[in-house]
Amino acid sequence: MYEHHVTEAGPDGPIVKPLPADEFRVYGSNAEMRWEVMGEHGYVVPNANFFVRNHTSTPLIDAQTWNLRVFGTGLRGPATPGNPVRFSYQDLLDLPARTVVSSIECAGNGRSFFTTQQDQTMTDTPWQLGAIGVAAWRGVPLSLVLERAGITRQAVDVMPYGLDPAYIVDGIDYGRVRRPIPVSKALDDVILAYEMNGVPLPPDSGYPVRVIVPYWAGIASIKWVGQIEVSATPLVSYWNTHAYRLFGPAYPPQGTPITTQVTRSAFELAPNARLPAHRDYLLTGRSWSGNGPIIRTEISTDGGRRWHEAIPRDRGAPAAWQRWEFPWRTPGPGSHTLRARATDVTGATQPAAVTANTFGYLFDGIVRHPVTTA
Repeated sequence: MYEHHVTEAGPDGPIVKPLPADEFRVYGSNAEMRWEVMGEHGYVVPNANFFVRNHTSTPLIDAQTWNLRVFGTGLRGPATPGNPVRFSYQDLLDLPARTVVSSIECAGNGRSFFTTQQDQTMTDTPWQLGAIGVAAWRGVPLSLVLERAGITRQAVDVMPYGLDPAYIVDGIDYGRVRRPIPVSKALDDVILAYEMNGVPLPPDSGYPVRVIVPYWAGIASIKWVGQIEVSATPLVSYWNTHAYRLFGPAYPPQGTPITTQVTRSAFELAPNARLPAHRDYLLTGRSWSGNGPIIRTEISTDGGRRWHEAIPRDRGAPAAWQRWEFPWRTPGPGSHTLRARATDVTGATQPAAVTANTFGYLFDGIVRHPVTTA
C-alpha cells in the first residue's frame, strides 16, 4: 500500500548526505556525529551534522504524492487499512503548528563503553556518544491529527509506521520499522514534524514527515512516517518485543521495554585530544536526560579523585540538553583522563558502572575521556 509514496528506492548508499570523516564515524547504514564539531556550533545541531540511524536505507519520497493514512480499532467509523483517514502533506501544513526543541537519541548511544570500560563485549553498532542530536522541530501536534481522524476513548496504543524498506535479518522479514506508544503519550507532547531547524526535513532525518517523541528513545520517533495505527487493544512489533528491550541476568525473562532516555554528558572534544601544557583551557560540553532538565554537571580532571561543578552556559530546553563550561589549567606534559557526570531534576546521577544488558542499550555511566598535554 506504500509504493506510490516512494518515488526512488534510495541513493547509491544507505545515507544520502555527505559524511566527511572529520565530522562522522560511519557504521554501514548509520553515522555518528563527532562531538568535537559541536564546539563550533550553537545550541542545536546543524542538519548537516545530525547523526543518522537507519535500519535499512534512506528512502526518497515525493511530498506531493505522499499522504498519511490513519486507521484502526481506536477510531470512529470504518477506518480500516484499506479505508483509512488520509492527510496530505498540504493538509498538515494547513493545520496549527508548534515548534519543539528536543533531542533525538539512539537507545544504543554509548554502547561501545560497555566494551572499552567494562569488558563486556557488544556486537551491535559501537556508538560512542554521538548518536544524539538536538533540533528545533516544527510540525502538527499528533493529538490534533488523531482528533481529526476520530480517536475514541477506547484507544490504548498508537503505532506509526515508517516508509523505509522492510527490515530483513537472517531471512526473516520484520516489515517496516514501527513501534507503538501509549495513547497518553501520543496525546501529550508528540508532534508530526515537517521542519528541522527552520527548513524542510532532510531525507536522512525523515522527509517529508517524521514523529517526534520528546524524552523517549529515538526508536519511538519514527522517520518517513506513512501510516498510523490507532488501536483499542495493545499493539506489538519486532521493535517493542525483541529489539529495544533490556534483556540479561538483571532483567526478567521477557525483558524490560525501553521508553525514556537516561542521563548522559559529553565533552566537545575529540578522544585523545592533544592540548597545550600549563595553559588556561576552557572545557565545554553538554549534558541531558530523558527525565527532564539537568540540575548539575560535575567535572573531574584528575581521573575521578576530585569533582568540581561546571558552569552552565544556558538553561537548556527541558527535552534537550544543557551546555556547560569548565576552566582548566592544564598540567604538565602527560596523559590525563577527564570525566563529566550529570544529575537531572529527579536526582538521577551518572554511575561509575552500568548494569549490562544483552543489546548494550542505555549506557549512562561516567565516560572516561583521555587527553594528552604537551
